[in-house]
Amino acid sequence: MRTKIFVKQSEIAAPVEAVFAFHKQPDALARLTPPWENVEIIEQPDSLQPGSITVLRLALGPVSRLWVAEVVEYCENSLFADIQRKGPFAYWYHRHRFTPTDQGKTIYRDEIEYALPFGLLGGAAAGRFVRARLDRTFEYRHRKVAEIMSRRPSSGEASCSCVEFER
Repeated sequence: MRTKIFVKQSEIAAPVEAVFAFHKQPDALARLTPPWENVEIIEQPDSLQPGSITVLRLALGPVSRLWVAEVVEYCENSLFADIQRKGPFAYWYHRHRFTPTDQGKTIYRDEIEYALPFGLLGGAAAGRFVRARLDRTFEYRHRKVAEIMSRRPSSGEASCSCVEFER
């Protein structure tokens, strides 16, 4: 299976602890879902710890499809990653990275390794469409995080701890 890599990175004017804490909130996924996406959140975890499951229903034209993602990596204030267990992609591994800067800001980075179904045929038929959709979706998400962080009250420092995982 041949995979593609998608990366979106932004500098957010907020400390890494605040940006990461936002992603841990129960409504974060709903707030980061673009309004043009027809997505229903069926089940969402109460944490980002490994083993946590998110279930979405995606409307793809007249057809809907479940997307089941499991958190497989977690390091407080640094990263979490999820893998698609069921869904529209042949493969999907999404790392959300949070890196502090010397100026008290955060480098916020989404790294997605994915493969489309149906091999080369799927890539030829939908490759550009999927890439454009990822660009648009993650541009929205990063803009939304920056906007939310610009309205936040000051917060204190938080500690960093990591959880080991297996893929």
